[in-house]
Amino acid sequence: MKKYFLLNVIIVLTIITFSSSWNKSIAAFSYTHNSNIDNSEDVQVINYTNKKIYLTKDDIYLMAQVVQAESESEPFEGKIAVASVILNRTVTPGFPKTVDSVIKQKNAFSCLNKNGSISKIPDKTSFKAVEQALKGKDPTNNALYFYNPKISTCNWMNNVSKNNKKIIGNHVFFKTN
Repeated sequence: MKKYFLLNVIIVLTIITFSSSWNKSIAAFSYTHNSNIDNSEDVQVINYTNKKIYLTKDDIYLMAQVVQAESESEPFEGKIAVASVILNRTVTPGFPKTVDSVIKQKNAFSCLNKNGSISKIPDKTSFKAVEQALKGKDPTNNALYFYNPKISTCNWMNNVSKNNKKIIGNHVFFKTN
């Protein structure tokens, strides 16, 4: 069952990546594969740290936007790491439980503008990074935060005590005490 689900997630991400029309792709996928996935239903991620996460196609797209905006010039591992931080937060007490809420939480990601949206259009690599994170790849050791110390203007980020630090590209990924 898990194999079929992961195969469906991979197919959906591939269709989304190569399609110029997001909604038509999901509808075509649902129709041709007798899937129940449509614009309003959830895709279930079964085994992310043994906890269930429910994602809509909009969540996957939003994650890819954050990956693109936050790690555009980073190595592929850094892109996976950004996606992993989002997923790690959804399964950690004290954070919102949905991808959308984690991303739109106040001051959570610098790429969000004042109205809570992101102007970046994700590329194929960003979707592939999200796909890898959804498959359970996490190069961060379950980090909940990341920042670029060369450009960070956030006092909290610069001064907080960091555990399990991992440097990937220009970003430092970590947990707090």
